[in-house]
Amino acid sequence: MRPFDRVRSRAVPLGRSDVDTDQIIPAQHLKRIERTGFGEFAFEAWRRDEGFVLNRPEYEGAQILIAGSNFGCGSSREHAAWALEDFGLRVIVAPSFGDIFRNNCANVGVLTVTLPEERVGALLALAGADPTGEFEVDLDARRLTAPDGSVDVLDVDPFVRENLLQGRDKVELTLLRSAEIAAFEERRPEYRPSFGTRS
Repeated sequence: MRPFDRVRSRAVPLGRSDVDTDQIIPAQHLKRIERTGFGEFAFEAWRRDEGFVLNRPEYEGAQILIAGSNFGCGSSREHAAWALEDFGLRVIVAPSFGDIFRNNCANVGVLTVTLPEERVGALLALAGADPTGEFEVDLDARRLTAPDGSVDVLDVDPFVRENLLQGRDKVELTLLRSAEIAAFEERRPEYRPSFGTRS
């Protein structure tokens, strides 16, 4: 997983609430076993509309998405987070998120930022009024700076924040404990199931 420190980017204003994981990545694309290659299918049905905000050239390459409340609700498919990360998004700002979706995002290096609905509305207006305006998200300083200079303090779970800053997913977290796992396996009685080989 890529370490997350600071993102400076234009922001895509997706002012829709209750965007579920099936809208983010349709079910017919869940048959793949890789974690990559899902970005081209993100918001597939909506992107058939030429006027859809993610089709607009002024938002091409944006790494920040600003959305309505309850973003990522619905089924627990982790492919939704994979698709958004593969599409190039590093930050999603919304008033609220589906809990499982939020966790899935953290596991692939996508930061979810929760701000009050009124504040998200103001950021949506800024992003929509000036597509060239850049937002900056500084995770180390826990700060989001809007193009107008206004600053929001980020309330990020300390464990999630540290893992994002270090670029640690669940596998990397487990590997940090390799010595402890090996020591535990050495102490395991012979009659108990073993998860490794013993010398």
